Amino acid sequence: MGGVYIHVPFCKQACYYCDFHFSVNTTQQGELVDQIARELELQKDYLQEPVQTIYLGGGTPSLLTTSQLEKILNTVYKHFSVASLPEITLEANPDDLSVEKLTALKQSGVNRLSIGIQTFQPELLRLLNRAHSVADAHRCVEAARQAGINNLSIDLMFGLPGQTTSLLEADLATALQVNPPHISLYSLTIEEKTVFGNWARKGKLQQVNEPEAARQFELVMETLDAAGYLQYEISNYCRSGYESKHNSSYWQRKKYLGVGPSAHSFNGNTRQFNIRNNARYLQQLKQGVIPFELEVLTPENKINEYILTTLRTAAGCNLGFLLKEFGFNLLTAHPAAIQQMLAQQQITLDGGLLKLTRAGKLIADTLAAELFALEK
Repeated sequence: MGGVYIHVPFCKQACYYCDFHFSVNTTQQGELVDQIARELELQKDYLQEPVQTIYLGGGTPSLLTTSQLEKILNTVYKHFSVASLPEITLEANPDDLSVEKLTALKQSGVNRLSIGIQTFQPELLRLLNRAHSVADAHRCVEAARQAGINNLSIDLMFGLPGQTTSLLEADLATALQVNPPHISLYSLTIEEKTVFGNWARKGKLQQVNEPEAARQFELVMETLDAAGYLQYEISNYCRSGYESKHNSSYWQRKKYLGVGPSAHSFNGNTRQFNIRNNARYLQQLKQGVIPFELEVLTPENKINEYILTTLRTAAGCNLGFLLKEFGFNLLTAHPAAIQQMLAQQQITLDGGLLKLTRAGKLIADTLAAELFALEK
């Protein structure tokens, strides 16, 4: 099964932490939707299997009109073989959606929402330059449920400047009261080309230090585990049966097509990266050309991507699959590193599955890098 990701590069305003590609100038919104539909047509042969998931991300795809969203979805159905009852996710900001619009979206096929709340603290929302209020967040969740969209995910963040343990505890308590079936909870990363990145260079940002960020992550894991959520990926928690099928496909290295400016695609052997420029994207698509860069994956690339992504999941890294699929024996390639990780209780190794412990999850990317295959 494959997936389709559509990047909608528009936002009402720039959040100070965000490094995704977007524009606050929405005058070309309709034109860009037309060219996304054109790209879908041009890429109709990219996936050779039925589409199981469709994900509208961004940016803020909830800014699109219902007719624009329907045009995109109808184009997917026209040019691709779509499985019955696909998971169709829409990323949304809390201030964009009413019961009426959500009802129309559901009728169009949207059956899952990912709502960007980030925090329930008014002062932190202002610091992040979010456009919504705490009341908007609660109204949006209630509106979704009234419209019959119960497969909900909310996005929250920790490690924010000025976010004390008590404020994070309050956010977690409110999230549990809201009781969504899925929660994505990310640690703030200061990206260079953002307002926060600029403030950090100038010494104007009160950053959370690494030990405190680690303590906050442990608090998140402990709290959501006690509340019955499964941490099926390092930053994602769900009730049973509510895993994101689309995002899980990334971690399982399934094939997917990405359309729209800055979108990525993966077919098992190559990755392609669409240009991060709306004007040039439009210009090229009008000429029938998809503006992307292509990366051909080496055997080492494939091994390392598998290790990096699977270690982040509850399923873990399957050493037998690594050996069968790639001819890579992780145990003989890095015996000393694995023994050290076992001794420090950062990993477990059982039945050929290597998994991170809670302590290992605190430094997941560092541990994965120590297990990578070296380029020949």
